Amino acid sequence: MFKWRNSQNNDVEDDSVDYEEKVKELKVALGPLSGRDKTFCNDGCLRRYLVARSWNVDNAKKMLEDTLKWRASYKPEDIRWHEVTHEGETGKISRADFHDREGRTVLIMRPGKQNTTSPEGNIRHLVYMLENAILNLPEGQHQMCWLIDFTDFSMTKNSSVGTTREIINIFQNHYPERLGFQFLYNPPRIFQAFWNVVKYFLDPKTFEKVKFVYPNNKESLELMTIYFDIENLPKEFGGNATLEYDHDEFSKLMRDDDAKTSKLWGSDA
Repeated sequence: MFKWRNSQNNDVEDDSVDYEEKVKELKVALGPLSGRDKTFCNDGCLRRYLVARSWNVDNAKKMLEDTLKWRASYKPEDIRWHEVTHEGETGKISRADFHDREGRTVLIMRPGKQNTTSPEGNIRHLVYMLENAILNLPEGQHQMCWLIDFTDFSMTKNSSVGTTREIINIFQNHYPERLGFQFLYNPPRIFQAFWNVVKYFLDPKTFEKVKFVYPNNKESLELMTIYFDIENLPKEFGGNATLEYDHDEFSKLMRDDDAKTSKLWGSDA
C-alpha cells in the first residue's frame, strides 16, 4: 500500500484506503493528457492534489483541472528572470543556498525590502520564485520552506490585503502541499493587525504551517534548531551564517535555471 508523508511529517494512513489506487483513479478520471499538462500531472502531482482534498478523487480532479486552466492562462513556466529582475533587485525574495534538515528548498522573504508598487509585478515575481524553488527540489522532496525576515518592515511597504489574498489563493489552489513550513521571524507588533485579517484566508492545513518565531523566546530558538542547521542559518534568523544578497550573482543563477526550465517544459520563452 502506498504511504504518503504529509507536511506535518506524519503518515496519512487509513487501512481502508489504498492510496496508490486513488492515484490511478484520478489519472483515469483526468483522461488522456498531452504536452505540458502531461508533464505537470505526474504521480507526485496527483498525490499532492489528493492529499489537499483528503483523498477524494472527484474533489482532487476539480482542483487539478482548475490549476491546469490557470497554468494555461498564466503560464508560470514561461516567466523568465529578465521579466521580473527589477522586482528582485533588493533581494526581497531569494532562494537560499542551503536546505532545511529535511532537504527542502528554502525561500527567504524580506518584506522590508519591498521596492515596487505593482501588485501584478509582485505576484508574477513570487510565482517565478515558487516555480524556481520547485525546480531546485532535491529528488524525493516535494516541499519548500519560507523564512520571512521582518527587518525594516513597515505597513507602507507591505502588500495590500487584496494582493495578499490573491497570493494566498494562487498558492493554496495551485501549489497544494508545496509548503512545509512558513517561519515569520520577529514580526513587529504593527504586523499583528494585518495578520488578524489575512489569517482567515488560509485553509486549516496552511494555517498550521505558519510559525511565529521570536529571537528572545526559548521555544522559538529550539524550533529553529529542529528544522535548520544553525551554521547554515543566517544571523537574521538566529543562526551563525552571513546573508548577503548579490543581485548580479543571483541573476546569473536564475538565468542558468531558466535554461533548465526551458528544457523541462520544452520552451524557450
